Amino acid sequence: MAGDLDAPLGLTRPRPFWTRIPFGAAGLGIIGLVVASLGVWAVFVRDPRGGEPQAVVKLDRSKTGIAKNDVAVADGRPEAPDAAKPGEPAVSELAPATDKGLVPVPPRRVPEATEGQPLSTQPIARVSEKTRWGVLPRIATDGTRPLDVYARPAPRRPQATPRIALVVGGLGISQTSTQEALRVLGPDVTLAFAPYGASLERWMQKARGDGHELLLQIPMEPFDYPDNDPGPQTLIGSASTDVNTERLMTLLGRLTNYVGVVNYMGARYTADATALGATLNELTGRGLMYLDDGGSSRSVAEPVARTARTPFAKADVVIDEVARDDAIRARLTQLEQIARTKGVAIGTASALPISLRNLEGWTKSLESRGLVLVPVSSLAGGGGAN
Repeated sequence: MAGDLDAPLGLTRPRPFWTRIPFGAAGLGIIGLVVASLGVWAVFVRDPRGGEPQAVVKLDRSKTGIAKNDVAVADGRPEAPDAAKPGEPAVSELAPATDKGLVPVPPRRVPEATEGQPLSTQPIARVSEKTRWGVLPRIATDGTRPLDVYARPAPRRPQATPRIALVVGGLGISQTSTQEALRVLGPDVTLAFAPYGASLERWMQKARGDGHELLLQIPMEPFDYPDNDPGPQTLIGSASTDVNTERLMTLLGRLTNYVGVVNYMGARYTADATALGATLNELTGRGLMYLDDGGSSRSVAEPVARTARTPFAKADVVIDEVARDDAIRARLTQLEQIARTKGVAIGTASALPISLRNLEGWTKSLESRGLVLVPVSSLAGGGGAN
């Protein structure tokens, strides 16, 4: 191929036209044009979706009755009025301030939570009062009871499904047993706390945060008292009503967020209709239920509760009365049989390691045998507050 070396000395061959085009300057011009176009598009078009397909819907207020600014996203969960959420303080009973000051809001008589909602971990203002004994439960001005507000909703099952309530007590004293009970027992198990623990507030918040309904154990006089002493502030049949009421208030102030009380021991006290009647009258006046733990055949709690109009339930089986694996399993079988026969049954147990070991597997397999575990408040009958 001929080149510049073939040209005569001192003469230059003509260069092809394409070698004379300024490609560098042309490239810079094209890039500048593209950048300018993008700038104009960004300023005048302003499409934040980058060209994605869009649909514009006109909200017709005349048909919906709702203005565009009033439309919000709902999460589908009903709000629990006046319920303190976990980690938050209790809700005040006062509305926002006006030029005339704070206006009381009438409490709404509805359950504290519906199925699937978290339970409160702080006292609810409308069913609580500050006293010299501490924060005590009370009936709200509209008749709502702590029993209504702190109850765990029962699982929804067909009406014919046999229901069992399981109450495990003795919690709050031993950190180890309390932790283990909270670890292995599902939320439909009702937990009963003794009033003597050093960290009851913390355990209450943990238990309620896990979804458990709570009872407070009240020490009552056994037949062999004081050789067998349930503990400080025990209710004594021979004591005056004022003394027992003072003790009861002291005990009730040890915990919050419970639906009622259950006796701890108390064979002598629960056989005394006069003494027990005064106690149940106090519980009725404070909107609480009473559970008889089923440990004494001489208890007169059921007829006394009927007279006092106290929401009442009685345990059918003390599951770990004999603390052996075979005995506990036999009692659990008995509890199931009662539920199938009567439709409902209530069992009580203590937070012993052997009891918790047996209850863990039994509670998890209950529904596979056609039964359902429910909170004890759902089985409490009687009471005149509703």
